[in-house]
Amino acid sequence: MEGSSSKARITNRLQAVKCYSGKSYSQIAKETGLTNVYVAQLLRRQAQLKPETAPKLRASLPDLTDELVDEMLKPPLRSYDPNLIQEPSVYSNGLRISFVNLDDNPLLNFDEFCCLVGCLPVLLIAANFCRLNEAVMHFGESIKEIINEDFGDGIMSAIDFYCSVDKVKGADGKDRVVVTFDGKYLPYTEQKLEHMVSRLPGSQ
Repeated sequence: MEGSSSKARITNRLQAVKCYSGKSYSQIAKETGLTNVYVAQLLRRQAQLKPETAPKLRASLPDLTDELVDEMLKPPLRSYDPNLIQEPSVYSNGLRISFVNLDDNPLLNFDEFCCLVGCLPVLLIAANFCRLNEAVMHFGESIKEIINEDFGDGIMSAIDFYCSVDKVKGADGKDRVVVTFDGKYLPYTEQKLEHMVSRLPGSQ
């Protein structure tokens, strides 16, 4: 299994490749046929690169090495930092910056490090995480109630799931952020013994 330190090293290199390309996640998404959020997940080792998609991603990001692609083809260790949902006031200048020690990151050379540090969008902006968490938590009960009314007793999948971020103009002409969650509906199962194969006679 991929360790957290190994994941961090690979992620740093992937972010450096993106930084060198000068492309945004949305640009890469258009070139690969993926959603922009899924591209970001791939380059943060939060999603697995599928073999049939690898050539498109390499065409979009020519600096991707065979080693990096091989790592991206492996199932990732999906995780998140629980500190990211805290109020931004606990961070310096609203940013939570992870300093990279080159001695601890042998796969990250000095040029990649300089590009990474100079490419501020790859740093974790705490305020965005805080507001997203706040929005979901504040609207969560209402969203659940509407799902129950329209679908029944169930949930939205986060596995059979698509996500995208779009920029639109509001009625006042100002920029607005549109985050779309598109997940499969999963009904809760009534737990009947006759359907529980592991408990049926002769199953032991």
